[in-house]
Amino acid sequence: MSVQPGIVILIGSGETSPSGRKVHDWLLRRLSPPIRVAVLETPAGFQPNSALVAEKMADFVRRHLQNYHPQVTVIPARRRGTPFSPDDPEIVAPLLHADVIFWGPGSPTYAVRQLRDSLAWHMLVARHRLGAAVVMASAAAIAVSAQALPVYEIYKVGEDLHWCEGLDLFGPYGLSLVIVTHWDNTEGGAELDTSHGFMGRARFEELLTMLPPEAVVIGLDEHTALVMDLGDRVCHVMGRGRVTLVRGGEEQRYTAGRTFPVTELGAFRLPQPETGIPTEVWERVLMARAQAEAEGVPKPPPEVLALVEAREAARARGDWAASDELREQIAALGWDVRDTRTGPELTPL
Repeated sequence: MSVQPGIVILIGSGETSPSGRKVHDWLLRRLSPPIRVAVLETPAGFQPNSALVAEKMADFVRRHLQNYHPQVTVIPARRRGTPFSPDDPEIVAPLLHADVIFWGPGSPTYAVRQLRDSLAWHMLVARHRLGAAVVMASAAAIAVSAQALPVYEIYKVGEDLHWCEGLDLFGPYGLSLVIVTHWDNTEGGAELDTSHGFMGRARFEELLTMLPPEAVVIGLDEHTALVMDLGDRVCHVMGRGRVTLVRGGEEQRYTAGRTFPVTELGAFRLPQPETGIPTEVWERVLMARAQAEAEGVPKPPPEVLALVEAREAARARGDWAASDELREQIAALGWDVRDTRTGPELTPL
């Protein structure tokens, strides 16, 4: 099957701030309508107000990204063994058609416990392998690590320094990534170092010695995002801070606007799309995808295709005036033409 995985966006914090809005806008601008956004409630599912936490994110998308007319659904997959279980097919059904899957604040270790080998997790991975974008902020970004940082357990409860097994989203891609958000946090002021995910530099250096040698740490500053285009094998830094890579005891920093190849993160490879996904889940996701394609966007008529072909010829010879005129003719017939790396794409207006 010839498919490319979707964009992955890791956000250090501030997913609804002005800098976060720019990241979401960048993503939605690259998607074809209709755009379906699923907000996964799981990381905050232990909190009595988790529905409010997820709804605030959903409302942010509806209001601040309204130019893209997103269809936003909250998935209340809060806790296993309850009516809001991440294993309930009805609860997680919106994942089948999501173009963007967002999840964020909460507890990393709680998210791992609730999602590991769950129906929700397998659906999320399958949709991503088939092209859906996955956006993870704060706790969610930590949870998808190979080794997840138990922030609350150490910082609030006082447990000994340790790592927990994460959901390992990137393992099938040949990468052993450890994602740490709030890398430049200063809430402790002059009295307490709360950088490095509230661990402080001294404790984090000790934590580094507990990781396997192949692990690469991605430190995400607050209000900063790492955009990973796994299909094109390139990473972009967005926001107002930096992304720090820690590998083999060495640190490398990338400021906003910088790019670097995904191979900086390890021996990258593209897995077979169905790798690690239960057969019944993979087949269900494929069936939903085929059904959506059959019932979805209509095919452009021959006259529109002829105009697109003429426009491509005009662009090839540098006749931009003719190209613009042909675009207007295409729009008059009810279609928008978008130029991409792989050629023109048509969507109905």
